[in-house]
Amino acid sequence: MGIHWLAYFVALQKSNVAIGMLSLFTYPVITAFLEPLFLKTKFQKMHLLLGFLVLFGIYFLVPDFSFENSYTIAIGFGVFSALCYAVRNIILKKQVNKYQGSVLMAYQMAIICCMLIPAFFYYDLETVPSQWQGLLGLAVVTTVFGHTMFVNCFKYFSITTISILSSIQPVYGILIGAFFLSEIPTWSTVIGGCLILTSVIVESVRSYR
Repeated sequence: MGIHWLAYFVALQKSNVAIGMLSLFTYPVITAFLEPLFLKTKFQKMHLLLGFLVLFGIYFLVPDFSFENSYTIAIGFGVFSALCYAVRNIILKKQVNKYQGSVLMAYQMAIICCMLIPAFFYYDLETVPSQWQGLLGLAVVTTVFGHTMFVNCFKYFSITTISILSSIQPVYGILIGAFFLSEIPTWSTVIGGCLILTSVIVESVRSYR
């Protein structure tokens, strides 16, 4: 979880909200491949198709594939973050029947806090107090409550299904980024996002049925 966070925020720093979030949401396709291997669940061909649809959407996000291009590097960090996130979810799937989601998240937060203590000695944190409102919202609303509810869903659905359904998040992120940060997505980003969200709609209908 900690490595996922660090890689994700690097992706956001080197690109924008749209690129950062959409590259992270390759984790459904990664999960579709990993879950049958580690949890011995039945492999579904539809998940493979939806996963490739997500990857095709990611293709439209890369403006120019070059390691000198900050967006390409950002997408690399985003996909690595997605891998870490998928692995974390698979690990928690085995634990969620024994422990509440709030307990699992409390342990994760405690361990990550210990991991990040060295940051206080190596980074300039003078601007942090002036950003406490945003940090508090990030910590309490999206992390504590959001992730706890997300983990609790593991009791009722497969990890792959939950991952695909959660891909609706980039829409929220892009809209918020456009509204508050004036980060208007390009047409290629819109096309890529639409392909990713198509997989969400298809899996939503399948899960409902």
